[in-house]
Amino acid sequence: MDIKQEILSLRKTLEEHNYNYYVMDNPTISDFEYDAIMQRLIKLEEENPQFSDENSPTKRVGGVALSEFEQVRHSIPMQSLGDVFSYDELMEFDQRVRQGLNGETPEYIVEMKIDGLSVSLEYENGRFIQGSTRGDGAVGENITENLKTIKSIPLNIDDVSRLEVRGEVYMPRKSFELVNEEKRINGEALFANPRNAAAGSLRQLDSKITAKRKLDVFIFNIQDMKEGFANTHSEGLEKLKKLGFKVSPKRIVVSSIEEAYLEILKIGEERAELPFDIDGAVVKVNSLRQREVLGTTSKVPKWAIAYKFPAEQQETLLEDIIVQVGRTGAITPNAVLTPVKVSGSTVSRATLHNEDFIKAKDIRIGDRVLIQKAGDIIPEVVSVLKEKRTGAEKIYKMPTHCPACGEELFREEGEAALRCLSSNCPAQRLRSIIHFASRGAMDIEGLGEAVVEQLIDAELIKTPADLFYLKKEDLVPLERFAEKSAQNLIDAIEKAKKNPLDKLLCGFGIRLIGARGAKAIAAYFGDIDSIMSASAEEVSQIDDVGEKMAESLVHYFSEPETKELIEKMKAAGVNMVAEKSVSDGVFEGKTFVLTGTLPTLKRAKAQKMIEDNGGKVSGSVSKKTDFVVAGTEAGSKLDKAESLGIKIISEEEFLKMF
Repeated sequence: MDIKQEILSLRKTLEEHNYNYYVMDNPTISDFEYDAIMQRLIKLEEENPQFSDENSPTKRVGGVALSEFEQVRHSIPMQSLGDVFSYDELMEFDQRVRQGLNGETPEYIVEMKIDGLSVSLEYENGRFIQGSTRGDGAVGENITENLKTIKSIPLNIDDVSRLEVRGEVYMPRKSFELVNEEKRINGEALFANPRNAAAGSLRQLDSKITAKRKLDVFIFNIQDMKEGFANTHSEGLEKLKKLGFKVSPKRIVVSSIEEAYLEILKIGEERAELPFDIDGAVVKVNSLRQREVLGTTSKVPKWAIAYKFPAEQQETLLEDIIVQVGRTGAITPNAVLTPVKVSGSTVSRATLHNEDFIKAKDIRIGDRVLIQKAGDIIPEVVSVLKEKRTGAEKIYKMPTHCPACGEELFREEGEAALRCLSSNCPAQRLRSIIHFASRGAMDIEGLGEAVVEQLIDAELIKTPADLFYLKKEDLVPLERFAEKSAQNLIDAIEKAKKNPLDKLLCGFGIRLIGARGAKAIAAYFGDIDSIMSASAEEVSQIDDVGEKMAESLVHYFSEPETKELIEKMKAAGVNMVAEKSVSDGVFEGKTFVLTGTLPTLKRAKAQKMIEDNGGKVSGSVSKKTDFVVAGTEAGSKLDKAESLGIKIISEEEFLKMF
């Protein structure tokens, strides 16, 4: 066998083993044997670059890091699904389908709704040529190299001239636990849930990172295919399975919506035992011809619906209540729970918000409680199982003094939170630096909670400004640091010096000033000195900045500690100037308000388009507003715009303004 033939044979062998292992869950050789074949192929490809192939199994380990993802316009829109939450709503969907089919009886197919990130995979002449995120449904991001690292995605299939499929990339629960454990060891912020982890992993600019995250995929729809490929959805999925795709794990064809509902209930019962997260079930019309007849709205197909399950609840013991001091001095009580699995991850803590929340729910130490994840992310106590009380439970009283510094706590009139007002509180110092380094603020990679704590304990930092004076030799002696990791952190801090002013403002953690307010303030004043000398009256003139926000900002910059912090950062070379618009001035000086649901653009996308072209986006309509971009279900903002005579435009008119 010549070299080329051996290379082709090895590739085919590895693809077959990938299929058996990752799609069929039926490995036919040991990991040792697989690695030996892979190493032989890598060696041959390195020695014979003329036989290189981008779709070789050797490319699944990740390649060169990108600077950014390029945008991809979907030839077939990747629509979202309408949601229902009850039997009655499901019956209404069936009625709409039957009306749309003029009384013709539909056959349905029921599938699990995998909780992950939706992607499109495109093949030409049997080769995987492009993969992209859903994005806003019309435009996504090219993540081809990252998708190639997922071994259940075939890179080559039997010669099909054109095929585009849609799938859901997810992180199995086991992989999620391993990734979070690694993050915990490295002192990095943990992923909130497997969906969050999958999305974060798939959007890494360095595909080598994606390759380590052990993502997987289920294919659930054919977006585009050659004529005659399939007549029904179930037939299409079976053909995709034969081509080597890992398709939806449970697919049941039923003859009525009542049968569909019974299958939904069965899926709900299996939910907790699955090795991956689902958040519902999907009911689709099986016939592709009937789908054509039914068509779609601008947002959703009329032939499918998602039945969403209620948030998963679990019972556990509330062992204790502890308080945490936030970066603004707010004292937040947290429940210490007997660890329990909820929605795919282990929960041992849940926020109790404030004293009023504890009293309203009559929460006591020793109670049996029901917990769930709000939005499937944040653990919360839903209710107390009072019928299970034994009499040994203890009523909790909030502390009167700060647990971190001992200062007396205050509760301001009209507020629910107790606060520590000491500027020397060590807990606030820790939280403020963690916030300063977080992704929404200065985005200093590698500076997680554990590392910040380590730096404070080593007395290397006291304020965020001290970060910019760290040296590699300060870090190397510390636990978890070596030459490379120390240099990486120093490089990340150096990079943060160039961040625009709004990121710095957000990083200060000024009470009531979030990312949006920081951006508006930075754009209005242009530099830190102008902000520091501004009055509350001046600041409150800015769109999206209210009186309380203005007062909070002015108070923050009047503090001697703040002035010292700014001077120290200036001396270190931290940027104190707002990012200048690189627009062509299309919207220069214009203020927009977005209201309602736009046909194709997500609000965040429209806002970015406006800001990138010199305009501003406000959250409320006023005499300063130039245009209101209105979509469907626009509410009071539209009424106010009409009363003030503000120009109201559609998305189509907005896009024409370019």
